[in-house]
Amino acid sequence: MEIGIVGLGRMGANMARRLARGGVHVFAFDRDRAARRTLKGETRIECVEGLAALAAQLAGERVILTMLPAGAPTEETLAELLPLLSAGDTLVDGGNAYYKDTMARALELSQRGLRYIDAGVSGGVHGLEHGYCLMLGGTPKSIEIFEPYARILAPAPETGWLHCGPSGAGHFAKMIHNGIEYGMMQALAEGFALLAAREDLEFDLGRLAETWRHGSVVRSWLLDLCAEILRQDEALEDVAPAVADSGEGRWTVQESVALGVPAPVITMALMARFSSQGKSDYARKLLAMMRAKFGGHPVKSAA
Repeated sequence: MEIGIVGLGRMGANMARRLARGGVHVFAFDRDRAARRTLKGETRIECVEGLAALAAQLAGERVILTMLPAGAPTEETLAELLPLLSAGDTLVDGGNAYYKDTMARALELSQRGLRYIDAGVSGGVHGLEHGYCLMLGGTPKSIEIFEPYARILAPAPETGWLHCGPSGAGHFAKMIHNGIEYGMMQALAEGFALLAAREDLEFDLGRLAETWRHGSVVRSWLLDLCAEILRQDEALEDVAPAVADSGEGRWTVQESVALGVPAPVITMALMARFSSQGKSDYARKLLAMMRAKFGGHPVKSAA
């Protein structure tokens, strides 16, 4: 078994390692030389100098996995890679692309005789040790070709990976997965904020989170992470209260509107992230001024 991997960031590099440890010969490429150097000397991993070299190293009907951010990085790489591929090759897109773009790309590649799989990947920096959850979209034949690799990447050969449906299904499933993630994270953060606000009750938040990890209905990996964080730094004084949002959260909310299916928790979690980025500041200033005008309430100076 051999595979090409393009993109050796936090997930791509560890996926290369997990596949290599499972017996796969991996040819890997990243435009960043430093990223390639991190895999130097790894057994069954050979870093190459370019996409042409990667394509040339793979024999027969090739399987290439791209682990790149959606948008320009993926588009630019595919523009360079596609002319190097031949009918029968399989391209697996592990970036979090918008599912409608994925469906269009799958149609385009099928017309070239290429197989295409959209792979939603979850597992983060812990995937090397614990495995990756894989949500796959594509034709049954494409999935059959990629299955041996999925069985190695997943937490166990029979669990943690799924052929979700036709092209677009994998990235759609990952989009909704990330929307759910937003809501779960927000609920945990708000709950611990309420606990922290009752200083008179003297909660040890790290120990409470650890207690909830055992037998509680809210036990989860996210709670595990909360327990670890709060044990180390309960006050979080050196952490800026700003949370980035990714495309998947926005797309999930847009899909809720398009389908007419309510998703208030996910929507409010996304709005909370926008607010944390300072995007509520102007509205709050105007609110303060309205209160001052109609009720004579004092307004705090920004200074």
